[in-house]
Amino acid sequence: MGHKITEDAVEQMTVEILEAQGYSYVYGPSIAPDGECPERDHFSDVVLKGRLKTAIDKLNPKVKSEAREQALRQIVNLPSQNLVENNEVFHRMLTDGVEVEYLGDHGVQGDKVWLFDFNDLSRNEFVVCNQFTVIQNNINKRPDVVLFVNGIPLVVIELKNPADENATVKKAFTQIQNYKKAIANLFYYNEILVASDGFDAKSGTLTSDWSRFMAWKTVDGIKEDKATVPQIETLIKGMLRPDVLLDLIKQFIVFEKSKKEDSKTGLIRIETVKKMAAYHQYHAVNKAIESTVRAAALEDSAGVKESPAAYGLPSVKTQAKGDRKAGVVWHTQGSGKSLSMVFYAGKIVLELNNPTVVVLTDRNDLDDQLFDTFAGCKQLLRQDPVQSNSKTHLKELLKTAGGGIIFTTVQKFFPENGEPDYDLLSDRKNIIVIADEAHRSQYGFAAKTTIKNGEALTSYGFAKYIRDALPHASFIGFTGTPVEKEDASTLAVFGNYIDVYDIEQAVEDGATVRIYYESRLVKVQLKPEQKELLDAEVESITEGEESTAKEKAKAKWTQLEAIVGHKDRLKVVAKDIVDHFNKRQEAFEGKAMFVAMSRRIAVELYDEIIKLRPDWHSEDKKKGSIKVVMTSSSSDPETWQLHNTTKEDRKALGERFKDPANELKIVIVRDMWLTGFDAPCLNTMYVDKPMRGHNLMQAIARVNRVFKDKPGGLVVDYIGIASDLKKALATYTESGGKGAPTLDQAEAVAAMLEKYEIVYQMFNGFDYKKYFSLGTKEKMTLILEAQEFILGLEDGKNRFTKHVILLSKAFALSVPHPEAMKIKDDVGFFQAVKARLTKFEPTGGGKSDEEIETAIRQIVDKAVVSDGVIDIFDAAGIKKPDISILSEEFLAEVKGMKRKNIALELLRKLLNDELKMRLKKNIIQSRKLSEMLENAIKKYQNNLLTTAEVIEELINIAKDIKEADKRGVDLGLSVDELAFYDALANNESARDVLGDKNLKELAVILVEKVKANVSIDWTLKESVRAKLRTIVKRLLRKYGYPPDQQKLATETILQQTELLCDDWAEAKK
Repeated sequence: MGHKITEDAVEQMTVEILEAQGYSYVYGPSIAPDGECPERDHFSDVVLKGRLKTAIDKLNPKVKSEAREQALRQIVNLPSQNLVENNEVFHRMLTDGVEVEYLGDHGVQGDKVWLFDFNDLSRNEFVVCNQFTVIQNNINKRPDVVLFVNGIPLVVIELKNPADENATVKKAFTQIQNYKKAIANLFYYNEILVASDGFDAKSGTLTSDWSRFMAWKTVDGIKEDKATVPQIETLIKGMLRPDVLLDLIKQFIVFEKSKKEDSKTGLIRIETVKKMAAYHQYHAVNKAIESTVRAAALEDSAGVKESPAAYGLPSVKTQAKGDRKAGVVWHTQGSGKSLSMVFYAGKIVLELNNPTVVVLTDRNDLDDQLFDTFAGCKQLLRQDPVQSNSKTHLKELLKTAGGGIIFTTVQKFFPENGEPDYDLLSDRKNIIVIADEAHRSQYGFAAKTTIKNGEALTSYGFAKYIRDALPHASFIGFTGTPVEKEDASTLAVFGNYIDVYDIEQAVEDGATVRIYYESRLVKVQLKPEQKELLDAEVESITEGEESTAKEKAKAKWTQLEAIVGHKDRLKVVAKDIVDHFNKRQEAFEGKAMFVAMSRRIAVELYDEIIKLRPDWHSEDKKKGSIKVVMTSSSSDPETWQLHNTTKEDRKALGERFKDPANELKIVIVRDMWLTGFDAPCLNTMYVDKPMRGHNLMQAIARVNRVFKDKPGGLVVDYIGIASDLKKALATYTESGGKGAPTLDQAEAVAAMLEKYEIVYQMFNGFDYKKYFSLGTKEKMTLILEAQEFILGLEDGKNRFTKHVILLSKAFALSVPHPEAMKIKDDVGFFQAVKARLTKFEPTGGGKSDEEIETAIRQIVDKAVVSDGVIDIFDAAGIKKPDISILSEEFLAEVKGMKRKNIALELLRKLLNDELKMRLKKNIIQSRKLSEMLENAIKKYQNNLLTTAEVIEELINIAKDIKEADKRGVDLGLSVDELAFYDALANNESARDVLGDKNLKELAVILVEKVKANVSIDWTLKESVRAKLRTIVKRLLRKYGYPPDQQKLATETILQQTELLCDDWAEAKK
């Protein structure tokens, strides 16, 4: 027994590896408030204030002592009640310094206090602490290992026992999620979360879901560690090593913001996601920085030393210093290339002497998409990127002494009036040109002669013109697909490879999912006379002149477009899409993109689809389940005008499409969104347009993004791209890539049938087939009997659950293959039994292993689902309320229900929905009521209340909600004014100091002032936020609001404004 591995042993090993990396060890209980050497006044204190004060004094000797004290107070008292908001505020303080104000000789003066020395590691203190107990709101939690830098808890590591088969990395992740709710103040300061069972280890950020917790696979950036090395060891040595840790925190973390609309309430909220570089991004960017410094002929910088030689590819190592070619980073689509470009830009700005960074794309929509990514990461870039809107504007932006991040398309570098050269814009050396998708042919130097009006004109590839404009700039390319062997121009402009991360590696790491291919060719038999007519049309296009190859190709395309867009064929395609998509939806919820040959086909296909599904149609861009994403001009047919989109429309549609909860499920495109568009919930692409090479690879990669437990993406081929896919694959492997871009769906079907056989055999001796002919009540009984049968098998529960999950994933990839449709009902039954087995197992997260579950909404006959959930009122044996769930009659009926468990679930769900609706109107009031609801449910779960007692409490809460709705009338305040009044009166000292009358008056003025200053996008604009913050603070000061409460009140007012502003902005229109 003495040789058994325990969780304590894993913890000890972790501490020892960290000590070897330069961390000092501290035992948690000894620095606790009741320990031998206390460093905390209370168990709720998570910052080691003494150590932080020492670091601040040491690193900021020239800053006045009162300013240093002020910085310390700011760190310990963060402004918000929201975990992610506080984390973002603190991260900014950490990376940009804490801004302080103090009274100097010349009035109020500003200064910055630094918490870390990012340049000299030896001036920081790195501590590893275990058994660090935190108590918040009487909840006691003890994370396994916490890493402190200068007294700040930056990393939390949760460990599980590798010898216990149930103690998985996933369980460690779930435990961290529980800690975030229970002891949120520890996570205000968190930068990295680590979950491990001693062997496997994954890391993520505060907002990462399970699919985004990733392994760190290398210590030195040169080679991956062997499979025999425990991942926790690699992660500590490769990621938590002090130099890498501080580099990651300063240069490789961003907070991305996006708008999300609640499909039920229509509320718009801003969602913040904290993202950190994966290991391949971190090392690629550092290698790119090193290569850029070499190319720009500036001093050497230390970096990671890897060569792409493992792929048989030429490396930038062979290039000369000062050659202006920094190289090419090839990271497969979906693996975070855009963010890698952001990390690179942010770091190169600091590495070189205030360079100008020019970001080049070759299409306006790509320029917009990439610009939005950069604009969302201003904090890391430490400046606002600018988009050039014309050649003249570009020239103005580039004629500077230094600095700036400028976005432009390559076309703006084309000389006017057919001139052979482009104007010189700047001969500075510290200009870096970043090209997105650097493999495209227009980046070349080659000359081309054309005859126009009898005159020979010579034009060149864009690389030549960019070199004319910026002769001493250094060039770096980022690409998601490899540079073809015969493509010499790309290497001539950018140089060799810096770093390679291909499909095989990305899928293995979980950075992308596999793409499967399904052929569903739709052909049209043309009558002979129709074919002759089409041929005649083509001939007439080129008649009477020597047609160029380009004109012939165009004519051929026109002929093909006429055939592909034939109305009979489009009817067949439309019906097939509707059937296919519905079946896919039942198996695995997600979204779809249809790629059409032309705008005409896109519009006519839309018309055919909505004939079949009129409920999908809406003329309102904010509504409807299907949209065409295209532009049209006034000269286009009238029927096209409905689908015309502006830049703003496309942005709004993009946000709707990316939001999994939004009703927009299908988009039809021609060229838009085929590159650079990132919608993780997109899992099916219907291709009805000839594509090849890079364009094809780029397009199909739209479905390879990781999303929850999405098992893979599917490309459905209506036109015959199989041979082009094979050619693209050949190009891919010739160019050094490993891993096939797509796999045949047959492979998924074979895996599904194998897993089905295993699960089927587990029911040997139990006839479950009768389930499909039973009524709802009998079905419920049979599921319970099946549960008992499985529990009677040796290790039955674990084996059954594991194999049903694997079967479900394979099934989701196989639908709507006939073999999958044959067993759909069986799969639905297996899932119902699995749900019953796992439903009441505590997983800590409140969701019964929802993340592992393949989100398969049972394709089944829907009996369990529809009878049990859709008609929950019938199942509960009560009438559905006509008017309000808060009416006395309804509450009395619920109270009298015989099935108390169903009554409780019903009440909880309905009250939750009610509170969600009210959240927009009054954040403070909703929070208080939500807490009451949560506490009642907790008491019930902890057996402190019986079912009947908790129902009584919930009914009282329902009555409180009803009463709360009347408060505004009693106080003489509007709904908005009441929300602000509650935000202001949310602390005792404010109520005592100002009194009710002044608080009401202040609330009315605040609504008036704030309402006048919000704009539609104010939540995303820091300048508007700052202005509003100033207005609120001034008014609070003017009315004598308690100074120690002003910060909190300001943040609450801004949060409430965020919820109300869309209605206000709409009312202004």
